[in-house]
Amino acid sequence: MWQKTLAQPLHFEGIGLHGGKPVKVVIYPAPANQGLRFVRADLPGKPQIKAHYTRVTDTTRATTLAQGEATITTVEHFLAALGGLGVDNALIAVEGPEMPIMDGSAAPLTRLLAETGLRTLPWPRAYFLIQRAVELREGDRWMRVSPGEPRITYSIDFPHPLIRTQKFTVALRAESFRGEIAPARTFGFLQEVEYLQSRGLALGGSLDNAVVLDDNRVLNPEGFRFPEECVRHKILDAVGDLALLGLPLLGRVEVALGSHAFHLRFLEHLVGQEKAWRVWVPSPRDKEKPHSWFQSFLWEPAAA
Repeated sequence: MWQKTLAQPLHFEGIGLHGGKPVKVVIYPAPANQGLRFVRADLPGKPQIKAHYTRVTDTTRATTLAQGEATITTVEHFLAALGGLGVDNALIAVEGPEMPIMDGSAAPLTRLLAETGLRTLPWPRAYFLIQRAVELREGDRWMRVSPGEPRITYSIDFPHPLIRTQKFTVALRAESFRGEIAPARTFGFLQEVEYLQSRGLALGGSLDNAVVLDDNRVLNPEGFRFPEECVRHKILDAVGDLALLGLPLLGRVEVALGSHAFHLRFLEHLVGQEKAWRVWVPSPRDKEKPHSWFQSFLWEPAAA
């Protein structure tokens, strides 16, 4: 598989979830091996912030990255869209301290990326290949990755009659991400939203960019997009947080009762288990191995 970037710059704008102010974004194509980087285009010197787990400074209700005094928050949906569609390199210029919430999912950005198009770069992609299982447990909360075809299984449990226990499994492929995960919106509870807004947070939140539930029902007129939209959105968040490894992860991921903070603690734990993984760059010879899942998953010809 070869590295990819955007075919041309992508311009869009929206409202920040917490500040409630308009945010302009331009995603620029980037050369091979640069990775994903945010640029605070509104600050002097236009500081860059690498999309990497070592740059995470806060995980309270969103994932926040920082470099020096520059910060950018609510990055998880955008990293999920870029990572889920296989974009390895991009420069994300943002005029503001947070990414726009859009409709609360990654679907708008995946549509814009499809319209913009991707370009294959003449440089092979490296992968974070899992060679043996790694697990982290904290009470009832746990996360595990093991060798095998890339997929994620997520379980949640909320004391709400419309959520309760949900579990969902999806392959970590671009087509599966677009259809099954990207449209799942962030969700919250009416009392929680009112509490946050009374303290100057979630000022941009509305039924246009989140699923909101009271004690017994969904307040959005259209209801859920999927019966298990809540757990699918947790997968969306996890895909965005896993993108902070800096390399696509090849392995089977399982999560129970996760959160942004727990996802990041797991990444730190995983990277520390150096015998459990290796950085792998596939070669054309790999496609000759019989009965191997990566025959169809990995290899494709480079662009001319």
